[in-house]
Amino acid sequence: MLIFLKPRIVLLSVPKTGTTALEQALSERAEIAFRGRPEIKHLNLRQYQNRIQPLLQPLGGAPFETVAVIREPLDWLRSWYRFRARDELIGQPNSTAAISFERFVTDYLTPGRRPAHARLGRQSEFMQNNAGEFAVDHLFRYEALPALVDFLSARLGQPITLPRANVSPAAATDLAPQAEARLRAALSDEHALWQGARQEP
Repeated sequence: MLIFLKPRIVLLSVPKTGTTALEQALSERAEIAFRGRPEIKHLNLRQYQNRIQPLLQPLGGAPFETVAVIREPLDWLRSWYRFRARDELIGQPNSTAAISFERFVTDYLTPGRRPAHARLGRQSEFMQNNAGEFAVDHLFRYEALPALVDFLSARLGQPITLPRANVSPAAATDLAPQAEARLRAALSDEHALWQGARQEP
């Protein structure tokens, strides 16, 4: 999470949505930067509203606006699968190196306690307030990152260049049509949120 005081912007760090590149490009320009350990870097909207927002209120001025990125849901899961297939995780409970993408998806959709390798939430949950409502002010598609860069450049008053960062290793992520249909049905709300996200500044 990055907080910019003058433009009143809070950039949330939704996992696997290009946030590492954004952090590398912008952290030195942010007055407040939460980075490093995942539980610090990836504070969700509720955590921001409950813990961080009260600390900013004494500053006065206009309300802070939240900004986040959402990735197409199937592509988001593919990215997680590839990320957990990297060599450093081989032998760990959350490694996907020895399982197929279809098995990963099946386990992800299993009700109850999922295996460690498929233990993920949803992007929408990251962006909900205490009432369980989507409450991010500016939501951009991951596939339209240039639009987000233009938006942030305008608000910060300076050009931004994104580095290529945190790239997951290549891995086969094919799905049988029936499995893909089941996944898309289960994530229809996520897909609708992604479809409604911004594609221009």
